[in-house]
Amino acid sequence: MKLAERPARTDAVLFSDRAVKKFLEAASAEYSFITEDEPRPCFAVLLGLTSGAEAVVQDVAFGRNARLTDPSAREEFAATIVPRFGTAYENPVRAWWLDPADLLTITRTAGAAGLDVLGSIHLHPDWHRLGPACERDRPLSDSPTPMDEHMFRNSGWSVNVVCYLERRHGGLYYSLAAWDAECLRLPLRTSHDRADLLAVATHGARLG
Repeated sequence: MKLAERPARTDAVLFSDRAVKKFLEAASAEYSFITEDEPRPCFAVLLGLTSGAEAVVQDVAFGRNARLTDPSAREEFAATIVPRFGTAYENPVRAWWLDPADLLTITRTAGAAGLDVLGSIHLHPDWHRLGPACERDRPLSDSPTPMDEHMFRNSGWSVNVVCYLERRHGGLYYSLAAWDAECLRLPLRTSHDRADLLAVATHGARLG
């Protein structure tokens, strides 16, 4: 099948099981270190190809959070993000700013493998349960926060996936939702091996 150039509008996101598992492994590892003072984010770049108006995600790639190393990124957050979205974003691990050098490396490596950068995926934990008391009435989900919407629109990427992860009954459960650059929801489908399909719970998938 010959894959066409990326269309202006993405109508559906097809997420490979391999790519989902790769992100979930990283996200669940970060989740295990979450404390009331540290939300521990997880962010990755979506790599794949387009077929017509469908984005086919085949892999994910990780990079560094520039907010931890780049003074200009910290200054940008202090000047524009914190006044607009609140003091919670003073915490450098509350939101991710992908290191530009890492994005360049990811883009070049993907291109050499015949893949394109399609967008991003990031973690939303059940911070309203794990975080401080002030977060109890601000539940997260697989929907974008106002801050997410700001980032989606400014990045211009056609696919932005939110992975919601929570602990229930001794296990980790997740859901995925995809959004375009205008924060409109996109249909998302994940591929599974037959054995994996038998393990999918009615209201989500359980990890481990």
